[in-house]
Amino acid sequence: MDILEILKADYQRFPVDQTYSIYAPDVYFQDAVFKFRGLELYKWMIKFIQTLFLNLKMDLHNIQRQEDIIKSEWTLSWNSPLPWKPRISISGWSELRLNTEGLIISHIDYWHCSRLNVLKQHLFSVNKG
Repeated sequence: MDILEILKADYQRFPVDQTYSIYAPDVYFQDAVFKFRGLELYKWMIKFIQTLFLNLKMDLHNIQRQEDIIKSEWTLSWNSPLPWKPRISISGWSELRLNTEGLIISHIDYWHCSRLNVLKQHLFSVNKG
């Protein structure tokens, strides 16, 4: 299966049953919260997200590949485990770099909002269902 098709399927069922075989063992990951190297830490981060966030939904808006770079645009939303369970939403994009074997060696997420904006969503969001 083509890597774009695998990624589309992973986004659709995120964070459950991700295809870790498409990542290099020393994959580099970075977003506004985490920065690390290694597939085992990447798996741990996904498990952490799966355990902590409620009603998690990943909407993939676009994905394309140009040579060894894959860029995806997405929105991640969930209910926070706080007592009032605010609905949090982060839109952004990912840039994935492939090595010569076609494995992802770098996964960098960029957010269209700040960490402060995400904190505000936790504190001032009103749960509408």
